[in-house]
Amino acid sequence: MSLSRSPAFQPVITSLLDTDLYKFTMWQAMLHRHPAAQAEYRFICRNPPEHSLVDLAPDIESQIDHLCSLRFTQAELDYLGQLRYIKSDFVDFLSLFHFQRRFIQVSTDGGALNIVARGPQVHVMAFEIFVLAIVNELYFRRYQTPAVMAEGRRRLQDKIRLLQDFSKTPARRFPLQISDFGLRRRFSRAWHTEVVEQLRAAVPQIITGTSNVALAKSHGLVPVGTMAHEYLQSYQAFGKVRLRDFQRSALEDWVQEYRGDLGIALTDVVGMDAFLADFDLYFAKLFDGLRHDSGDPIAWGEKALAHYRSLRIDPASKRFVFSDGLNLPRALDIYRHFADQVQLAFGIGTNLTNDLGPQPLNIVMKLFECNGMPTAKLPDSPGKEHCTDATFLAYLRQVFDRPSDAGPANSPAA
Repeated sequence: MSLSRSPAFQPVITSLLDTDLYKFTMWQAMLHRHPAAQAEYRFICRNPPEHSLVDLAPDIESQIDHLCSLRFTQAELDYLGQLRYIKSDFVDFLSLFHFQRRFIQVSTDGGALNIVARGPQVHVMAFEIFVLAIVNELYFRRYQTPAVMAEGRRRLQDKIRLLQDFSKTPARRFPLQISDFGLRRRFSRAWHTEVVEQLRAAVPQIITGTSNVALAKSHGLVPVGTMAHEYLQSYQAFGKVRLRDFQRSALEDWVQEYRGDLGIALTDVVGMDAFLADFDLYFAKLFDGLRHDSGDPIAWGEKALAHYRSLRIDPASKRFVFSDGLNLPRALDIYRHFADQVQLAFGIGTNLTNDLGPQPLNIVMKLFECNGMPTAKLPDSPGKEHCTDATFLAYLRQVFDRPSDAGPANSPAA
């Protein structure tokens, strides 16, 4: 049950554009391809927090109440409408859209913070980023002290100097391009804005985009993003094709929806090897490139290069996007390894927007069911696996020849 707001209520979310671009691109695809799908998303904290998340539950309730009162403004709809891949009927849908409070519940059963969004997928899928931003900002408000902010600014200046020094090194075949991917685990909305403004002003040739649509609009940045795991996972449950073919079906629908736009495919829903087995010459020509989000990035990139070459496709015509828990030194190492072979882009999140001293929360809100069926994620990094149905998980492993070597699946309370 939600609680009434105190007079000191400070909203975390003030605009429905304050979310990642790929929520809109997946949302549009689902609205057009599977508008009747039902889904369930669950909040997970992967690391033990220093302070209780349970204590935040009443404030989270109030923030979600506020979120459900928001609507897209005409200026926001106009901005979305001028993105060439966003279709007019989707903008019309968004003009009528608001979050339904009945589709999301917050509880503290079992001594853990539980947040579950359940209902029509086109009504609940967009909760994810907002919920994560709300939990983060409420949690880190206790740390918004002069000392912490000063440390954050010192670290930010170190990052800026690192990038400025790097920009003076000899040019490689392809330039370094970094985008802000830090919305979901940011320290606060104000700090997120400050970080992007500082980086953009200092190294505009390197900081080229942001996943945050509101910041892209307000700061003239390129909004960045295509698809996330939930999009491909949903196809595990749609049933129009064999489970073995769910990736091909998802990629085909994406191609038909975007006709050449938004051509970066995510590779690790059931692991890179299983993805490449489905990513044949047809898809390799139609998609602009691939996104890495688990496993060793160098090994992943070498596999991708070999795959393109085996198909007689010049890797230099493609783009690799790296986005798995990066910091700047790691991104620069990856860049140096591949910069003369393939176009590169890096999405850096927590290390940009929540590097002030206090330990960041490793929180996610993942799709666990679609159309009453379980879905699963079997990436190439231990600990990032998601499924609560052991039978389905075992079947998925068998179908894609993935032995059980990543430890137990994450549960909602993990």
